[in-house]
Amino acid sequence: MSDAANPYAAARIHVLEGPEAIRRRPGMYVGSTGERGLHQQVFEVSDWAVNEVLAGGAHRVDVVLESAGCVRVAIDGPGISFEAAGHTGAPGLEELLTRPRTGPRRGGRRRVETGLFGMGPFVANALSSRLRAEVRREGVRWVQHFDRGAATGPPSPEGSTKETGTVIAFRPDADIFDTTECSFDTLAEHFRTLAFLNRGLDISLTDRRSPNEPRSERFLFAGGARDFVAFLAGQTGAFDETGVFGFRHEAPEIAGSVEIALMWSGDSTGGVRGFANSMPTPDGGTHVAGFREGLAAAAGAFVRERRPMAKTRAAPGPDRLYNGLTAVVSVKLDHPEFEGATCGTLANAGVRESVARTVQRHLASWLAADPRPASAVARRTAAGRWPEEA
Repeated sequence: MSDAANPYAAARIHVLEGPEAIRRRPGMYVGSTGERGLHQQVFEVSDWAVNEVLAGGAHRVDVVLESAGCVRVAIDGPGISFEAAGHTGAPGLEELLTRPRTGPRRGGRRRVETGLFGMGPFVANALSSRLRAEVRREGVRWVQHFDRGAATGPPSPEGSTKETGTVIAFRPDADIFDTTECSFDTLAEHFRTLAFLNRGLDISLTDRRSPNEPRSERFLFAGGARDFVAFLAGQTGAFDETGVFGFRHEAPEIAGSVEIALMWSGDSTGGVRGFANSMPTPDGGTHVAGFREGLAAAAGAFVRERRPMAKTRAAPGPDRLYNGLTAVVSVKLDHPEFEGATCGTLANAGVRESVARTVQRHLASWLAADPRPASAVARRTAAGRWPEEA
């Protein structure tokens, strides 16, 4: 076919912007139009709410599953800004819901944010048939409505209030998703993990879809990753050999922080779970590699110091160390780098050395100070490697 018969010019290019682009290709923004994508839509709003708490703009997050498929996410605090009332700040209410996020919130206590796809309530709004945003601020309750991502009008006052905070209630669009029925257990697992990885974060999940069987859980853990490891190990029901060891370390060399917790328990294992900015990294990465290096180095040095004959032998292999090990490796970075579109592998080069060095130092101190884990580690590293000394 000739060019004359099939002309191609810039005028034929159709550029999709805003909600239209998201609604046309929803899988690019929430992963799928199935149950996974539906839950990701909820996470885009709830993770925004969590970030407000981590930044110091709120104290708690409440998520409610209402009847007819509506999801309600609320935070306390002063209520976000919006242009209709003359407030300034970024993002304002309509900007938050109609434009993609351009970067992390500034000026708060945290430098990093959670969230995988990172476009926040903008995506949830675009994929909803209806959304209602309510801001309780300075004694006035302001409400703005959206229809399939577009505002139907400016924020309007709807009475006075003594409360403050922000509420986003949305109904996933049944024309986009295969199902609009959220799984309580799936949402609960996500919120529980966030609460473990951000100690002091207060988040609740309530299911009001069945008035005869209301269900609610609150997630708040003062122990952080230590509580997470105890929870994971408790699910296996294995005998606790060492107790839970954990630490949190500020690491300016990687512009972030490292939090590690671990324990050995019988022959069962919860495995090593890695997280970067509270996002799971199922394929590992430099933080998990650094943890494994630091663990092997500390255990090897510990055994060689106490078994002179082992000084000339090779360092203990990792298989015995990982048998029965449950560990959580969490790093929070100003500028995380990932491999692949699914962000399953952390790639920051300097993180490996930083985590390895930090783990080796803290673990060595723990083994030297506590005979219970020291004995368990000695048995594991010696067995199978130096049978005459076991």
